[in-house]
Amino acid sequence: MTPATMPTLRPGYWCECWTKSPATGEAPVLLASCDADNAVQAVRWIRIALRTITSALEPQAAERARRWLAGGYVSAIEALAYTTPYEITVSHRDTRIQWTARPVLFLDPAHRTATELPACTETFTPRPKTPTPY
Repeated sequence: MTPATMPTLRPGYWCECWTKSPATGEAPVLLASCDADNAVQAVRWIRIALRTITSALEPQAAERARRWLAGGYVSAIEALAYTTPYEITVSHRDTRIQWTARPVLFLDPAHRTATELPACTETFTPRPKTPTPY
């Protein structure tokens, strides 16, 4: 591979939201995930989700969430900026919800620079478009 065709790595953050409850069984279940370009974006994703559910939490968990949302999240940004993974967990009755964010290196997808498509594309037959049922 020449330097021009070498894939490039870009730093970023991988964020996940996991939950565990009697409804999900013994193992935690992944509810959502996203990628972020910087620590602020990663923490913003967590803040939005946490803010959305805070009013439904039990009083003690809601108070902890409000404190974190009011300024406790700054330590999360700092930790991520120094490449330390971060997590925050809240519980409501039998349900535990955990958000995580960690620094990662993303592999940028390869870009096509050829002007002609590969020969195998000639054998592809697209499926006929069906009308939407509604």
